[in-house]
Amino acid sequence: MGGIIFFAVMLLLAWAVIVLPQQRRMRAHQALVSTLEVGDEVMTTSGIMGTIVEMDDEVVRVEVAPGTELRFVRGAIAQKVEADDEVEDEYDEDEDDADEVDVDVTEDVTEDAETNN
Repeated sequence: MGGIIFFAVMLLLAWAVIVLPQQRRMRAHQALVSTLEVGDEVMTTSGIMGTIVEMDDEVVRVEVAPGTELRFVRGAIAQKVEADDEVEDEYDEDEDDADEVDVDVTEDVTEDAETNN
């Protein structure tokens, strides 16, 4: 009797740890795919990024470069890309100017060349 209860508890625990999170991910992905619109910036499951230019029930056309469109199944869209995600490492010139040091290396190269000859 105790073995049956232990087995039932283990099955319930495995279901809660494995099945429930997968179902949540599937529901979230289905909700994402259902909200896609022409003009959305997206990333596919393979990491290709682009803009949706045409859609039907099954297929999405994504422009990845000017004049270059790829066809994907709607399920291959992994996520929408926000404008903030596109510029990950924005370079702030004002902050880096304080750390910048100008070095003239032409003298060192000339001296090294004369020493080697």
